[in-house]
Amino acid sequence: MAETMSKDPIERVSPADEAAILVLNNQHAAELSWLEPERLSFLIGQAFYARRIGALEAFIMCFDQDGRYDSPNFLWFRERYPRFVYVDRVVVAAAARGRGHARRLYEDLFDHARRAGHTIVTCEVNADPPNPASDAFHAALGFAEVGDAVIHGGKKSVRYYAKPVAG
Repeated sequence: MAETMSKDPIERVSPADEAAILVLNNQHAAELSWLEPERLSFLIGQAFYARRIGALEAFIMCFDQDGRYDSPNFLWFRERYPRFVYVDRVVVAAAARGRGHARRLYEDLFDHARRAGHTIVTCEVNADPPNPASDAFHAALGFAEVGDAVIHGGKKSVRYYAKPVAG
């Protein structure tokens, strides 16, 4: 079956979206991290880029180097890059998969980052537990591995990726 691209608009996340984002995020807490409502509100307030598609078929939340964020993955990039955009989380609801939502969100992010003067977008993908679909997706978008780490007291290992977006 061929992938069907959605025509739903990409829109800024608003406070009215937070309850639905929290549910979708926490359904994928193993891949992301569990969030409480207050933490989600704080992160959205710090985000460089937070967008959704449809009635929350998908969302993405990203920070730039100035974000007040204590994630070990974000801090890894902050220690190595003076200016960057970090993709903290991107989720597509199960019923909306295969419609190109994640690709559209990333492409919109790349445009937004370029317009803001950024030259690199970064992210991490779980190595343990493995996430081969995410590895393949990021490779197809042009991300290259730039490092790895074991975090959360050895409970999780990740690969770090970066993609130039200059031009």
